[in-house]
Amino acid sequence: MACAKCSFYMPKGSTASALLEGKDNLLRMRQEIPLTEAEVAAVDDGASALESLLKRLADVPTPSGPTPLQLSDRSRAEFLSQTVSVIAGKS
Repeated sequence: MACAKCSFYMPKGSTASALLEGKDNLLRMRQEIPLTEAEVAAVDDGASALESLLKRLADVPTPSGPTPLQLSDRSRAEFLSQTVSVIAGKS
């Protein structure tokens, strides 16, 4: 996790799924395995480092231009627009 904690480290966009899987594995380990306080602290530290990397990746542009954050905002806006149209009876 040393690289994940370094502010200069920028993961590749292709590593996002591996980061999510790693974070899920750490959280599952915390829930399913009896751990000492030091081990719990290490798992929590690793999970927060992975979360930090994922947040940094949200601001990296995709090959088409927009960032994942912008894409998710656009998806939410489209969903809300469609929902309002359906509620208003404009489907």
